[in-house]
Amino acid sequence: MAEVTIETIKNGPYIVKGPVELKDAEGNAFPVEARMALCRCGASTEKPFCDGTHSKIGFQAAEKAVPESAER
Repeated sequence: MAEVTIETIKNGPYIVKGPVELKDAEGNAFPVEARMALCRCGASTEKPFCDGTHSKIGFQAAEKAVPESAER
């Protein structure tokens, strides 16, 4: 089985490594890549992919995951 990892970059994107199928809201698949940087700040002009805008707008992410979050 292939291994997939998702890593958060401090105040930056989610880095997805491994063969993942990513689809848009209509179900259209993006090309499969070995590594993807997904926008976490919401300001990228290349959504769902990161374009580096987080560094220009001063995006500040939460310091850590909150295991007790109700959204899990």
